[in-house]
Amino acid sequence: MIVVGIDGHKNTHTLVAVDPLGKRLAELTVAARPAGHLKALAWLHGFGPVLVAVEDCRHLTRRFEADLLNSGHAVVRVHTRLMAGARRSARERGKSDPIDAEAVARVALREPDLPKACLDGPSRDIKLLVDHRRTLVAQRTRGSRPSMRHQSHRC
Repeated sequence: MIVVGIDGHKNTHTLVAVDPLGKRLAELTVAARPAGHLKALAWLHGFGPVLVAVEDCRHLTRRFEADLLNSGHAVVRVHTRLMAGARRSARERGKSDPIDAEAVARVALREPDLPKACLDGPSRDIKLLVDHRRTLVAQRTRGSRPSMRHQSHRC
């Protein structure tokens, strides 16, 4: 199976496809915008079924991950520490977006239990509500802490 590693940034995403042995097959850089996502999806379609591995920077890749998942791709997340280790052991030295994307893909080849990305759903909504409640409770507690003098004592 072909694995495609993605190095995501604010303005661009770099994709590198590797074969099952980790040999680089192709690379593509697209804008981190819906039009760029469509271009990347068309490019991925040319490889058939692929595993997509994304460097775990959700604040930069959340929308792209959603587009990939909605297109039917399997998406896993690679922690940056794992990717950095793979980059250090690579034959090609240096740091660039294609080198980083290739390192992400190689980690996905060797690590079978990477966390799978999934679409935001009810669990995210519940988390947002719980976080909001926690903030409100903290504000209320901080802002209107009753003093002992004003409390009424009931027996």
